[in-house]
Order: sequence, then structure tokens, then C-alpha cells
Amino acid sequence: MSLKIIGSGFGRTGTRSLKEALEQLGFGPCHHMEEVFNNPNQVPVWQAFVAGERIDWHKFFAGYNSQIDWPGSHIWRELSETFPDAKVIHSVRPEDSWWKSFSTTIGKLLTVYERMELPPHVRDMLDAASEFIGKTTFNGQFMDREMALAAFRKRALDVQAALPADRLLVFDVAQGWDPLCNFLEVPVPDGPFPHLNELNEFWERVGGEPD
Repeated sequence: MSLKIIGSGFGRTGTRSLKEALEQLGFGPCHHMEEVFNNPNQVPVWQAFVAGERIDWHKFFAGYNSQIDWPGSHIWRELSETFPDAKVIHSVRPEDSWWKSFSTTIGKLLTVYERMELPPHVRDMLDAASEFIGKTTFNGQFMDREMALAAFRKRALDVQAALPADRLLVFDVAQGWDPLCNFLEVPVPDGPFPHLNELNEFWERVGGEPD
């Protein structure tokens, strides 16, 4: 099994919904941050990545047909070279909507997680994520709205500059099934497009929102 789909979009761009959609379309299992939280044995790979070690991404993603969300989206460029036949989906959402969601979930979590009671592997993964999301992607200013939005825009521009149009779909989950299925050349399912991972669900996954 080899990755057929690579996600390059930031977290909080409907990635949990997109994961479910891809799995419904037959492109599962789909890797997502929740896969790391549910599989502690994956955390050392991301710790090694942060430490500068070379990772065999074929080996790591063996068993997955697709990858969406952080941490995988951080290495979208490397994955697009490692899996040259894979299509790339860049998930987006309106900027104000993304910032409101990000700042009250991932951004807040990266600010407070060191004070929370968390399973050791979750804490370790957040330590790693703090490096490649908080510091590398946002230059340590992930709770500064304008700096965060500048990084959000830059990622979209970088992806579109790097990839040919026929390999890339810029996709908002609000668009529903049609553009996604057209891009992947699969039939449109009968049921509604999934919409998952609201604010409360996010914090439930990490043991509850701190005060």
C-alpha cells in the first residue's frame, strides 16, 4: 500500500471531515493527527523527525492510502516527492473562520498543554508539534492573528507554485462531494458530506478544555 492522496492544508480546515470523506470514498485508512494520538508507537518517528533524523516515509505510511492534517501536512513537499503518483489536496476555509477555529483549539492547546494532565505520548507528540508547527510554521507567533494568517496564505501559495494544476485540488469541505469526487475520479456517494470535529469534540479528545 502506498499513499494515493497527500494533504497539505493546515489543521482546522475541515481535515477530520475530509478524513472521513476519503475513507468513505475508498481511500482509507487515512492518516490524521488522531492516528498519532491513538497509536503511541508513531510518536517516536515524529520526535526523530524533529531531531533531524532521516525518516523512511514509505515505511511510516505503510498501511495508509491517504494522509490529511498535521503532522503529515507539514512535510507535504517531501511526501509529494516521495510519492510522485499521489494527488495532493490542499484543504482551506475562509480566513476568519480558520483563525477563530485554530486560535480556540490547536493554538490554545500549544499554549497550555504543558500545564495539562495528558498521557505521556500525547505530551511527547505536542512537544514535537510545538517545534514544527509552533516554531517552524508560525515562527513562534501562532497566537498572533496576522502572523498566523500570513503563514496560512503562504502555505497555499507554496503548494500551488510547487505542483501542477492537474495534481492539486484546493478544497473547502463546504463545497461537498462534487469537486472532491471529480478530482479523484470516483462516483459521488448518496449520503451527505461528513462534517466532524467541532470545538467540543476537539477538547474531548485531549481530556477537556482547560480554564
